[in-house]
Amino acid sequence: MIGQDLVGQRIKAVRRQRGFSQAQLAHPELSDSYVSLIESGKRTPTPAVLELLAQKLDCSLTYLVNGVTAEQMDEIELGLSYAQLALENGEVAEARTRYAELLGDSGLAGLPQLRQDAEYGLALATHACGDLDGAITLLNELRQHASAAMAPERHVSVAVILTRCYREHGDLTQAVRVAEGILGGAVRPVWSEGLIELGTALLAAYAERGDLLRAYQFGAELRAAAELVGTPRATVLALWAEAIVAAETGRLDDALTLAERALAIYSENGEPRGVAGLRVDYAQIRLMARPFEAAACRDMLTRVETELQESSIGATFKMKCAYHLTRAELLLGRPERAREHIQSVLNMIGEMPKDLQTEAHLLASEAMARLGRSEEASGELTSVAELLERAPSNRQTAHAWLTAAQVLERIDEPARSVDAYQRALACVGL
Repeated sequence: MIGQDLVGQRIKAVRRQRGFSQAQLAHPELSDSYVSLIESGKRTPTPAVLELLAQKLDCSLTYLVNGVTAEQMDEIELGLSYAQLALENGEVAEARTRYAELLGDSGLAGLPQLRQDAEYGLALATHACGDLDGAITLLNELRQHASAAMAPERHVSVAVILTRCYREHGDLTQAVRVAEGILGGAVRPVWSEGLIELGTALLAAYAERGDLLRAYQFGAELRAAAELVGTPRATVLALWAEAIVAAETGRLDDALTLAERALAIYSENGEPRGVAGLRVDYAQIRLMARPFEAAACRDMLTRVETELQESSIGATFKMKCAYHLTRAELLLGRPERAREHIQSVLNMIGEMPKDLQTEAHLLASEAMARLGRSEEASGELTSVAELLERAPSNRQTAHAWLTAAQVLERIDEPARSVDAYQRALACVGL
């Protein structure tokens, strides 16, 4: 009814602006009374009638339907395309600004689908910028106010990112609640790629809160579901999720086997940017499982780094590649080379999520400590402490404090080291 009212109001406004009476719109299909009913919102004009009215009023059909001219519509759609491109290319601050500017345009008021796209894009960009509180607020508002107009696929996409936000924020109860709200009902929806992705987010939340039995059981269920969906992407998502759980539970050989299977499938079916990104994540697991293969990992990452520099993949993957190259060089006993790579990482972390910033400063502190640059290592650890003090209390935060404590011991700062150990214990309730 609201849509009918708006269309009628626009017709009435244009008619009066043009100085037309209802009688001047006369046509066999348009009696005075019919025009009056349309203008009052009591009748819904057919597409043919709307087109006829636009011709009679000498105005844009787009304006009558959406409240914007064809030129404004083109500008809005172009703006959305630029914002999405910025997000895909890792220019997350730019994407966030563009989406926010679009939502400030009153022209979007009559374009509910495009407005929803902009709100969703803004939430994604906000999350990518590391603003978890902001992203959670935007996503919950989207679910509350635009839920009825959402396609089922968008419902699932919003749930996926909201689950990840809550998990990264440390609110694992909410992360599980959001995902199980869709996947854990009495009647589970038919599995799809989107639901498999939501399942991987749920699996990560189970593992992170220590619900390892449930994670193991659900991982097997997710793999079976991926086989039913039957697409390479579904299989890769399920295998990769199991690999992460295996790594979290210390089963590093199993994690590596699962990751290798996922990478083999995706290398044959995925697009180049995605394959390069997955190789970076695979290197992380391989360095954990087989540190004695650091040289092979370094060579692979060096090739991937070249591919990434020549592609438009997001900055996050480029940063992660340099990060793991740093780790490989440290394992190989080459701290000077590690220092070169970690400097590249530090140059890219300004717009990264806080957890990635923390990891980068931690690794930089290790590299500086290995080089005997105690003052620089101490400065990096100060940055780490500032980030961790605002981080949620969970296993990841505890591990970061523990690593910081070990580096502080190495550079002979016992008081700060003891404090870091105590903070690590506090994060796990000890």
